Amino acid sequence: MGYKVVTGISNKHVHLSEDHIGILFGAGHQLTPIKDLKQPGQFASDEKVDIIGPKGALKGIRVLGPARPETQVELSATDARSIGLAAPIRESGKLEGTPGVKLAGPAGEVELDHGAIIALRHVHLSPDQAKEAGVVDQQLVDVKTFGTRPLIFQDVVIRSGPKHEREFHVDTDEGNAAGIGNDEYVELILK
Repeated sequence: MGYKVVTGISNKHVHLSEDHIGILFGAGHQLTPIKDLKQPGQFASDEKVDIIGPKGALKGIRVLGPARPETQVELSATDARSIGLAAPIRESGKLEGTPGVKLAGPAGEVELDHGAIIALRHVHLSPDQAKEAGVVDQQLVDVKTFGTRPLIFQDVVIRSGPKHEREFHVDTDEGNAAGIGNDEYVELILK
């Protein structure tokens, strides 16, 4: 039996820089945590924005905190297509060459020239968890699901570091394809 990891299905969301928080919600505004996420120090905030693309808008999209050095919009392929974006699949934070979108908040708007991605599926592990699983940061593994439509996700990147906790992240499209939800278990398959 392989190493087990809990699932986290990631719905569309936005990570904002401090500057963009101020523009969208007002100068000096701080994000209001409403729910801690499994990844240490991260939270869902009370704040929401609209994401506006060339062919439509996604209204009331949750902002996750804390603030990041650069604003990032994470969508599923279905979400991206619905607003006319050809967003690439990327690891979080790797935003060079990605399309931009407009973000609208209660206090203003931000026109991004880049930053919209479909997040590359990944597994978060602390250094101790990675050692226990026999993997290292940036290693590619396969992940076997046990949902109503079991499948094997290939080429899943390991993200290991002190601010990571055992969790397999896929977006809503991938979760639906495998018939899995939050807090289910999957198994790592080492290559």
